[in-house]
Amino acid sequence: MYDAIVIGSGPNGLAAAVELARVGQHVLVVEAKETIGGGSRSKELTLPGFVHDVCSAVHPLAIASPFFQSLPLERFGLEWLQPEIPLAHPLDDGSAMLLQRSVDETAATLGVDAGAYRRLMRPYVEHWPLIVNAFLGPLRVKPLLHPLALVPFGLAALSSARLLTQSFFKETRARTMLAGICAHSMLPLDRLTSAAAGMLLGTAGHAVGWPVPRGGSQSIVDALAGYLRSLGGEIQTGRELQHIDELPAARAYLFDVTPRQLLSMAGNRLPDSYKRRLRRYRYGPGSFKIDLALDGPIPWKAQECLRAGTVHLGGSFAEIAESERQVWRGQHAERPYVLVAQQSLVDASRAPVGKHTVWAYCHVPSGSTFDMSDRIEAQIERFAPGFRDRILARHVSNPAALEQYNPNYIGGDINGGVQDIWQLFTRPTIRIDPYTTPAPDIFLCSSSTPPGGGVHGMCGYFAARAALNKTLRVDKHK
Repeated sequence: MYDAIVIGSGPNGLAAAVELARVGQHVLVVEAKETIGGGSRSKELTLPGFVHDVCSAVHPLAIASPFFQSLPLERFGLEWLQPEIPLAHPLDDGSAMLLQRSVDETAATLGVDAGAYRRLMRPYVEHWPLIVNAFLGPLRVKPLLHPLALVPFGLAALSSARLLTQSFFKETRARTMLAGICAHSMLPLDRLTSAAAGMLLGTAGHAVGWPVPRGGSQSIVDALAGYLRSLGGEIQTGRELQHIDELPAARAYLFDVTPRQLLSMAGNRLPDSYKRRLRRYRYGPGSFKIDLALDGPIPWKAQECLRAGTVHLGGSFAEIAESERQVWRGQHAERPYVLVAQQSLVDASRAPVGKHTVWAYCHVPSGSTFDMSDRIEAQIERFAPGFRDRILARHVSNPAALEQYNPNYIGGDINGGVQDIWQLFTRPTIRIDPYTTPAPDIFLCSSSTPPGGGVHGMCGYFAARAALNKTLRVDKHK
């Protein structure tokens, strides 16, 4: 009999398994696909020798994760590579705003708002350890014992991106750069909490950078799996689960799935009142992604972009805001806000010598079947004339393909559910411990629990602690 079985081998599922195994629990991870990874897989999607990240690509939250930092993942092959510039945001005039590790160097690209940017970000960078511990997890009392550091950050994060940028900045450069970071939220920029992603990821850019793992995002889960096996944990792949009754006996089951799959897999063990609340859980917009093999680097007009690991494309604040607003109206932006990652600029193992990979996506309505390839490529061409001439091959993933690749991506939603003010800390529903369910042996450890989307493992870590406190605590000798 196992102490615990974890369903799903994404970063959160593996994190839960590792936390249980390192305190002596006998753990099994079951994975439907033939390879582990969930949202952190890498494959040769286009041509031989071109390694593409299937979903997640750039990892400020992984390198910042308090849980990952406590693990010896470097012993199992994980190596972080930092681009010279974490983020570039080019404009039509050939200039670019740059999010650099230095707050002062970043401010220098923001014109008259340089001083305002320093005043906004510097205190948060100084208090980064407190911030990341407080906000990468559920609401807890202990992290809130530092109100002078956390209250200003919390108020800024709960704001809308529009209100935050208009309150602090006078001109468009700073507003536009922060809008691009806030748009990671996949929310309209005038909605409360749309600033949260911008504040967290922007501060992380200064504090820890926006790195990529050598060899691809697969390296993260491979390292977690290697450590888990060294602790005696087991992993079974190619085992698609339809119902919890198909699993061996265990004292606890931790599901790295969204509420929809939990209802399907274990609904008969949950009370009707809880199931009704899970059915009200809201999923967000989808994503449309293209992976490209290039004959050379992207020929950016703003040369600084060739030193950046990530590039945001959207022109002005108004253009980005309209793009995200259209998605929520069920429309497809003619000029979508596009996120571009250039991993091969910093990691030569991603492509043959002289060649490069590009990872790019935009937001689309949930379940959209509209082909955004031309519009994404047009946005890149807009800021990098001649880009299309360098394309050797492309691989396209629409929302349906993303959901087929990972059933947690309902309608192409890569965040595991909307992360607005109603589902930020109260995901998947309102409970004192959101990782528990009314069934004492069933727990949820996916990004549908706090702190939500991103590769950080914190959902898995906190779910494991919940299982240890509630169900597995009797084995104090382990």
